[in-house]
Amino acid sequence: MLKAALLCAAVLLSIAARAEETAPATAKEDNSMQADPGKPATLQAPPKGVDEESVKSRSASITETKARGDAPDPASDDPYLWLEEVEGAKPLEWARTRNADAKAKIAEDDGFRTLEAELLAVLDSDARIPMVEKIGAHYYNFWKDKAHARGIWRRTTPAEYAKAKPEWETLVDLDALNAAEDENWVWHGVDCLKPKEASEPYERCLVALSRGGADADVTREFDLGTKSWVQDGFFRKEAKGGLGWIDRDHVYVFTDFGAGSMTESGYPRIVKSWRRGTDIDTARVVYEGTGEDMYIAARRDHARGFERDFVSRTIAFYNDELYLRGKDGKLVKVDAPNSANKSSHRDWLTLQLREPYAAGGKTYAAGSLLVTNLDDFMAGKRDFSVVFAPSETTSLEAYVWTRSHLVLNVLDDVRNRLDVASHGPDGWKVAPMQNAPELDSLDVITY
Repeated sequence: MLKAALLCAAVLLSIAARAEETAPATAKEDNSMQADPGKPATLQAPPKGVDEESVKSRSASITETKARGDAPDPASDDPYLWLEEVEGAKPLEWARTRNADAKAKIAEDDGFRTLEAELLAVLDSDARIPMVEKIGAHYYNFWKDKAHARGIWRRTTPAEYAKAKPEWETLVDLDALNAAEDENWVWHGVDCLKPKEASEPYERCLVALSRGGADADVTREFDLGTKSWVQDGFFRKEAKGGLGWIDRDHVYVFTDFGAGSMTESGYPRIVKSWRRGTDIDTARVVYEGTGEDMYIAARRDHARGFERDFVSRTIAFYNDELYLRGKDGKLVKVDAPNSANKSSHRDWLTLQLREPYAAGGKTYAAGSLLVTNLDDFMAGKRDFSVVFAPSETTSLEAYVWTRSHLVLNVLDDVRNRLDVASHGPDGWKVAPMQNAPELDSLDVITY
């Protein structure tokens, strides 16, 4: 148990120390207590690491204080109410002091430095397998090691990737960018615009960068052809939110537009459509949530022949609404349970249930994965195929689409197995994946 605790501590302290070595002094001072970034989700779910109860508690506290029109009462029954001022000088200093105390105590252990060195050797090793994403004709990878503490975004060809030591082409070097701009940028992800035709190359990407790993970030437009930032391209200033491609000259933008544009949880309340070359203040409103919502966002599904636009309204954790946006701009709700995980792929709608769901004269168990034709569902039909139903020993850990199949990662007595759901003339059929490795733990990634 002690070794496990030291392992976690060593990883965190090693990463923190590496970050401090590369951060400008001003950035370290301003961002030492910023939240860890959350991986952008397809429908922009709230960032990871945000506790639902704390968000609700903070929102309730803010709402009550606003209603009274005064500041929090220091004589309140809660002696730590002053910590609610998350960017205040006193709370930040309190947190810095305790972080320093914890770091000093952990580092006193005799085995800490040895373990730290072993972990850094693993994290910096060139023998690690680069995880890639296929974008057009290239494999893309974000890589960090001792020489690239903040990381590099790079690409290679499939032929090169198959070699023992591939040749990589660097697109964005964050350490060099930080030195040139006297910044402390941390990679927050990238969204590349899918070309209209399969024969056309990918050209433009939206890159999200945060200062010191903060939840708030900026978005810049990047040109894959010139390997440079687009002059006067799409740019979103620092705030919680994001940009998402509609087409080459239009994006969805959900961000801080000014007073009243954010929810009480601190995330975007409004999503707009923004045209290239115009001021962001002229962007057209697509949807407005309420101040009590958690997060509002929009996205376009760029699957060729199945292009659709969606707006998501996250009310709370595991409580969201999904809307289909028509060409006329009107929104139609995808009338599925708020608690279900709703997603689309080509002409299919999938619902992963967290609660029992009664529809079409049937009741489907919590934990099930349902598939139906999206157009039929929007027309009122409730004809589902159950591609997974839980049992006493099984649960669905994850699922991922290929072009024509649905791969299910099933936990059976806490061991992973892979099943494949395929659609044919007789509907959906599920069978074990052929030649799948027999491992206790595994995952599936599609390109």
